[in-house]
Amino acid sequence: MSGIYPQLAMFNEEGECGTGAVVPWADRLWVITYAPHYPKGSTDKLYEITPSLEQIIRPESIGGTPANRMIHKDSGQLFIGPYAIDSDRNVRTIPYSEMFGRPTGNARHLTDPQGKILFATMEEGIYEVDVKSLEVTELWGDEAMKDSPRKAGLPGYHGKGFYSGQGVYVYANNGEHGPGARKRPDVSSGVLAEWDGVADHWKIVRRNQFTEVTGPGGIHGNSDPATDPIWAVGWDHKSLLLGLRTADEGWRFFRMPKGSHSYDGAHGWNTEWPRIRDIGEDELLMTMHGTFWKFPKDFGAGTLTGIRPRSNYLKVIGDFCRWNDRLVFGCDDTAKNEFLNKRKAKGEVAAPQSQSNLWFVEPEQLDQLGPAIGRGAVWLDEDVAAGKASDPYLFAGYPIRGLHVHHRSDKPATIFVETGDGSGEWTAEREVEVAPNGYRFVSFDRKVEGEWIRLRSETPLVGCSAVFTYRSEDSREDEADPMFAGLAKSGEAHTGGIVRARGGGMKTLSFAALGSNGKPAGYYELNAELKLKRVDDTELDEYTRNRAAIPKDVLSMDAASVIYTDDEGKRWRLPKGAAPEDGDPFSSYRIAREVATERDLLHVEGSFYELPARNAGGISKVRPVATHHRRVHDFCSYRGLFIMSGVATDAPANNPHILRSDDGKVALWAGAIDDAWKLGKPRGEGGPWADSEVKAGVPSDPYLITAYDRKSLELALAEGSATITAQIDVHGDGTWVPYESFSVSAGTSARHEFPEAFSAYWIRFVANKDCRATALLSYR
Repeated sequence: MSGIYPQLAMFNEEGECGTGAVVPWADRLWVITYAPHYPKGSTDKLYEITPSLEQIIRPESIGGTPANRMIHKDSGQLFIGPYAIDSDRNVRTIPYSEMFGRPTGNARHLTDPQGKILFATMEEGIYEVDVKSLEVTELWGDEAMKDSPRKAGLPGYHGKGFYSGQGVYVYANNGEHGPGARKRPDVSSGVLAEWDGVADHWKIVRRNQFTEVTGPGGIHGNSDPATDPIWAVGWDHKSLLLGLRTADEGWRFFRMPKGSHSYDGAHGWNTEWPRIRDIGEDELLMTMHGTFWKFPKDFGAGTLTGIRPRSNYLKVIGDFCRWNDRLVFGCDDTAKNEFLNKRKAKGEVAAPQSQSNLWFVEPEQLDQLGPAIGRGAVWLDEDVAAGKASDPYLFAGYPIRGLHVHHRSDKPATIFVETGDGSGEWTAEREVEVAPNGYRFVSFDRKVEGEWIRLRSETPLVGCSAVFTYRSEDSREDEADPMFAGLAKSGEAHTGGIVRARGGGMKTLSFAALGSNGKPAGYYELNAELKLKRVDDTELDEYTRNRAAIPKDVLSMDAASVIYTDDEGKRWRLPKGAAPEDGDPFSSYRIAREVATERDLLHVEGSFYELPARNAGGISKVRPVATHHRRVHDFCSYRGLFIMSGVATDAPANNPHILRSDDGKVALWAGAIDDAWKLGKPRGEGGPWADSEVKAGVPSDPYLITAYDRKSLELALAEGSATITAQIDVHGDGTWVPYESFSVSAGTSARHEFPEAFSAYWIRFVANKDCRATALLSYR
């Protein structure tokens, strides 16, 4: 079902069941899962999957929180988690009593690569392991081990990447302790560090959040470690970071756009393990912040070109590989714990059993998921020294590109924009004049070429921001893909009901159904074979309806738009769409729910939105996914699938995504989360004012404007005249700048078509005098 085999779902008894690694080896696919913080082991397993998709749970399993993997070609072994697997599929296990911690990475040994391998844990434990005997020698003690004589003591925590080459071991972590990191994505967090294997301390390379550390040799280790480049991928609150270490120049850093903000928590918990891996194509595949990237195999070895976005995705991915001509993504699908991802819009839902699955994808599908968008800054409300160039920022790969610049200097500013081809040479592209304490938006012609772009100013700047907004073409139609045939449209009789993955080891999905009249219509369960069976169990029926009830009064609405009030009491406005019809028994529909671990979908009037956790920006960084105008009543994840209720009573019988009950009375829709991109292009109408009483100088509520294609504005007054200024939140951080002012008089309206390349997160309006005004936007 959409590349997901429900029978391959993996479960544990802990708060999360993520996929730590997937590796083809010895004619099998090997998979490990992990629990959230179990350095001494857990109920997670080592799985061996045959070419015919038989899942074998290996008896050597000891669980834990592993995400490390390396093929050690010298000894003919796969090291994955705490296991060593030879070419005959014999499994040996290193007990956590001998190698304590949450193993996150492996590296080839600097001086004895044939005989030894290094393991790194998430708490900076570094172990040397003999590949024959599996004897363990502690080099650096895991921070959680009280009696270890030597600790690395690096800033940050939550280790991710580990690699070796050019005479050093490189270690990355992506988190930070403390209450600030659990609330704000812009606090100082994470580290990239290196050690030469001899010194009594680690060298800090950069104090930012980093995840993947690898090179052209990937899972095998670099074939020429002395000269092969090392890559490190990370981020800060401004953008993605790409680190490149070469033998002759050391470390250099580049910036790249973010496709999603759901990974931005400074605590580091919600990134999983972004990877750069060989998938049997000319370029490598990189996953980072919700974007699939083409990554050149020779990046840094004489060239700095070729990084390109392929598409955006919603799944949470821990590792991936190519196996039997398909790509296999190991996901993190359904967690018992919500961790910090709680909000009143979701209500209280009884905890499911933690579970995840594999996602099998045809290689060409990587270019057919969500249209790629990218947002990021080189400067963000910071003082800029005269003549100092910004970090290079990716310019290639997106046909539609814009730049926002604003500053708080009391003098005019000239921003010099330069593009580079990756050779180290820079060419002047334009000069951008910005008034004192001013703002400018720049559209780049599609014909402007360059791999990288950078900015500089010949005069010092105060409080300067330079934010790039990119996107690819969104060629989707308004109409949903045929795979959604049967999800009820307006006016169609349909059933609904509450869906919930069960806990307690049951491994089924509960469906408390509602008939077309909105009345309870029985209790059903969905199993691994996707059979939806009626079960006469009044207690389970009531439990599901009560413990997974849809919260009421989450949204409000006026003549202008939909109003979402967040947990801090702040109002945000979203476009109107397909409102429930008068008398619709399903008018109380699910607004927000976690559909992958620490990932929510927001569902408002026939549109789905990606909704980051509150500590990763929350509603301020929301992004529209699709507008469907269907009668979706509830939705959740189960065995890696995306389940929706709200199926028409006369749904077509030939749609395999429609799962009908054994009694023929109700049905569910099943697919993958990333099928949601095919529901229809995001669109809508609305705004903050609709013949509304407006006070002079008082801004309207913010209204969503990000990630829509063609955008237009209409302003009108009931009487008199006024100047209305549109203000935009460029980075989604609450910093508002004036976009444009409009003179408006009663009897006429001011209309504005936004430039093709224009994008911001939110827009609001301010009038210079009291008035009764309308400010409505149309997204097409």
